[in-house]
Amino acid sequence: MKNSVLLFFALAFLSFSNFVFAQKISDGESIDVNGMKVTFNITNKESIEVGGKPFDRYKVSATVQNNSEKSYNIRLTSSPQIVTNIGIVELDCINATGAKLTSKKIQLKMRTQMINATYSAYDKSGKFITNILPVIGSYYFDSGDTINDNAIFIVPQGQKPDVTVRSLR
Repeated sequence: MKNSVLLFFALAFLSFSNFVFAQKISDGESIDVNGMKVTFNITNKESIEVGGKPFDRYKVSATVQNNSEKSYNIRLTSSPQIVTNIGIVELDCINATGAKLTSKKIQLKMRTQMINATYSAYDKSGKFITNILPVIGSYYFDSGDTINDNAIFIVPQGQKPDVTVRSLR
């Protein structure tokens, strides 16, 4: 019982600390997040009806540029490895509904470095052949690099997307 109460408070603190470090961002605005310039833009707006209720549908884009001297790298090992922490920044639309398979968040992720691996094997006819297989060697976000992504947010009619941004690094 005591451990579950401590676990609850630890998880509550982590959730609250992520909320505290999030910054508001508006359409056309750029903010600095740990030496990275994050820009948010609304590119299109239209009114739609979902389940008989009126909503506004926004197509948005987000960009992050690494203005710091720091590069971010995740190098993969030769053994099987599952990498899930490749996000740089996350933009969260607080009032997005997620209706019609739309987004509530945009996560800008590191670039993928592909490496060509050469391997030899026998084909079905027994012939020895050499093939090239592209594999992921690492993830990176170098100083000066820019990453962007698009999403669609559906919000209650008459509201603009209420967006916060936080660093994942």
